[in-house]
Amino acid sequence: MIEVILSKIMIDETRDEQVIVMKEKLGDRSFPIVISIFEATAISLKVKGIETPRPMTHDLLKNTIENLGAAVEKISITNLTDNTFYARLFLKTKNNTVEVDSRPSDAIALALRTKSPIFVAEEILTQLAGTKQ
Repeated sequence: MIEVILSKIMIDETRDEQVIVMKEKLGDRSFPIVISIFEATAISLKVKGIETPRPMTHDLLKNTIENLGAAVEKISITNLTDNTFYARLFLKTKNNTVEVDSRPSDAIALALRTKSPIFVAEEILTQLAGTKQ
């Protein structure tokens, strides 16, 4: 797994689909992920440090996880099938680590709130490099 960081958020309020770009933390490879306006907004608010008067969905999830005595250990973007990315949350509890299926956009929004590392499978970066023209 390769650690990545959020590199760019491209929001076009006239469209339903938005784009975030993830980049290798210690490299030059990057890749886009198409997400909805809702997750793009949640990610953008966090990146800009804008606090909302009430918890947004990803804040609620963060608070719930922490109040149950767990923590987000990391998130991993694990698969790319038919142009759809798949991700996993790794939640550390007192006794073990629990994996939870997630959309990458939700996982990234949560990782930003918990300051958790984000990883992508090397195979995805290789696969994407092979599709560039």
